[in-house]
Amino acid sequence: MRSHVLFALPLLLATTFTAAAADLVELEWSADGSFSKEMTVPAGKFVEACGKLPAKTKVAWSFESGGPTDFNIHFHEGKKVRFPAKKSAVSKADGTLDAKVEQDYCWMWTNKGSVDASLQFKLTRK
Repeated sequence: MRSHVLFALPLLLATTFTAAAADLVELEWSADGSFSKEMTVPAGKFVEACGKLPAKTKVAWSFESGGPTDFNIHFHEGKKVRFPAKKSAVSKADGTLDAKVEQDYCWMWTNKGSVDASLQFKLTRK
């Protein structure tokens, strides 16, 4: 019986991760230094757009969603997560990220509601 549990564990973990997983979008900058996307943030899930930025890069960002979302821009330093921007229950916001160090940065929207929310966002490197 123990071998059945060991066999089923990876499948259970994969299924659990897939159910909790959300859309991850890799930033692909256009020739003019912009990136934009329209997508849906499913109810109870999140989406994030991530990519490496060189030090001293500035990125103007804006978004609008069809419902309130928790929004943040974050990056990881070892086990610590840093948040250059963080907003709760907003459906629209804009600002500028000043990437002081080379790092993978993520723009993330979490929909805590019970209805899917549309999302349109634009990033422009300065």
